[in-house]
This record gives sequence, structure tokens and C-alpha cells, in this order.
Amino acid sequence: MGIISLEHSDRLYWLGRYTERFFTTIKALGRQFDKMIGTSHGYTDYLDCFGLPDIYTDNRSFFRSMLFDKNNANSANYSLERAYDNGIVLREEISTDSLSFLQMAMDTIAKAEQEHNGNVRLALLPLEDIIYSFWGSINEHIYDDEIRNIIYIGKTVERLDMYIRMKYPFERVEKEFIRLLKNLNRVPKGTPYRYNTKYLSDLVEILGTQEDYRRDSEKAVDSLGHLFDTEEVFV
Repeated sequence: MGIISLEHSDRLYWLGRYTERFFTTIKALGRQFDKMIGTSHGYTDYLDCFGLPDIYTDNRSFFRSMLFDKNNANSANYSLERAYDNGIVLREEISTDSLSFLQMAMDTIAKAEQEHNGNVRLALLPLEDIIYSFWGSINEHIYDDEIRNIIYIGKTVERLDMYIRMKYPFERVEKEFIRLLKNLNRVPKGTPYRYNTKYLSDLVEILGTQEDYRRDSEKAVDSLGHLFDTEEVFV
């Protein structure tokens, strides 16, 4: 296959990011649900991780919004919709089989919203399995290494972003960063979709030690957000 256009590369990247954002969000909400049993407003620590205001009346309103509200840019459903929007455009690259798993996830979360009666765990578990199947289908049906690699770069960038915001242990973050570096090294030199070396250097410095990670985690999130800025990119 020839060089992938910048527009398609961007869609592949955001397909990876939004799919991972959906997946990591539902897993994080599942853990949050377990922590909140027996409390009335036990979700403020989750909001603090993302700098979000508390606009919710109780646990139920928080979960309903964070799981199902398509107008809430921080909700799982919003991320899934954006992943599907990119998947539709990329169906020839990722295969209709892979796209069908995103459709299945959308159908499942729509059904869960209708039947949701407070049992968040039952609503979330099938969705995790569906996304695992989506990634398996991506590996099975994509033969072009560049296409697969760009999707996985987006996936890993998003996972790092979420892990850092949620203050995951340094060991978990370090493993994901090593994975990202390996994926970035696989990007063909001729592709128009190149990472910004300045922000990558910042990440290498910040995520080099546990002390630096703890001190400069906010800077790491900012650098991840600018990693594919087009200015000052060196091929």
C-alpha cells in the first residue's frame, strides 16, 4: 500500500484514541462504582482527576451521565460515538468485521441505558468483552503495518493520558510509554503523519524516573496532547 494521506492517518489515530478512551473509561467507572458502594457522593475523586466540576445530584446521576450522555464529552458513550464515526470512514482499511464490533458496542450501551437500574457492573461487563474482540479483529484483518501502527499509537497515547490523569503507579505508566516508543519507531520515514520531537523529548525526560513522573505529571499530559502538533516537527 502507498503512503497514507494525512487525513486518513489522523482518523486512524483518533480511532485508536477514542476506542481506548471508551474502554479505559468504562473500566475506571466500574472500579469507581465498587468504591462508592454505601456512599452518597463518592465520585468527586474521579472528577478531580480530569478537572471536572461536580454538577451531579447523586451517584446515580453521575453514572448515568458518565456512561450514557452523548452530549457529555467526558462520557463513555461520547467516545464510542466518535470512534464509530472514524470507523465508518475507515471501514475499507479496518474491515467491516472490525467496524461491526463498534456497532455492537453502540447497540449494547443503548440497551444498557434503557434497562439500567443501578447495576453498573452488569451494564459494563459485556462492553469490555466487545472492545477486546474489536482489537482482536483489527489484528486479524489489517495487513498494512502502517495502518495498524497508527491506530495503536493513538491507543497507547490515550491510555497513557488516562493513566497519568488517574495517577496510576509509575510502573504501569512506564510500561505503556515503552510501548509507545516502540510504536513510534515503527512509523515509516515517508509518512506525512509524524510526531513532534520536542514534545517526545519532554516525555522521555518526565517519564524517565518515578520522581519526575510525580512532579511533572501535568506537563506529561500536556506534552501527550501536543505530540502530533504539525509545528516544529522534524522528520
